[in-house]
Amino acid sequence: MEHTMTEKSLGAFAADLASKAPVPGGGGAAALAGALAAALGSMVCELTLGKKKYAQYEEKLRAVAGRAASLRTELLALIDDDAAAFEPLSRAYAIPKDAPERAAVMEEALKTACRPPMEMARRCAEAVELMSELSEKGSAIAVSDVGVGAQLARAALLSAGLNVRINAKTMADRDCANALIAELDALEKTYVPLAESAYAHVLTRIG
Repeated sequence: MEHTMTEKSLGAFAADLASKAPVPGGGGAAALAGALAAALGSMVCELTLGKKKYAQYEEKLRAVAGRAASLRTELLALIDDDAAAFEPLSRAYAIPKDAPERAAVMEEALKTACRPPMEMARRCAEAVELMSELSEKGSAIAVSDVGVGAQLARAALLSAGLNVRINAKTMADRDCANALIAELDALEKTYVPLAESAYAHVLTRIG
């Protein structure tokens, strides 16, 4: 029985990524990076909760821990969703260019292929927000992990966006394409600087 992407070992996933196989690709890599960011957020919460020095943040950290755990699960699931969504697009590209059904099939496949990376971008923006919280409230012994998480989430957000942009570019439905790009632009305008700010604060705390 064939394993899903998330059931593979890290070595097998990396080997598949390195091959010429159509999936996993950049989308799966982006989702994995986002999931790793969320996992680091969970770890920092675990290392901070229960410590007297951070007692004032207890309630907030529990909320962050819960959301980080959910984000990790959601982003891992998007690795497989992205692979599944690419299949119809791969088939559409194989349709002869003069075939009358090609345009409609391609359009639907492009929209389908945009959905998982768009969801990734939204989730990664949330992960950045969590890292921003943890850059202030996370334990000093794990603050470097917050910085790693912030940069992973930032990279994952931008990387997921690239996968949306390349498919939106050739959509015939420009209203749909433009709406996707506008949402991406707004997410990146807000959360890329927030990730950089969190990283800068981590550097300050490290000294």
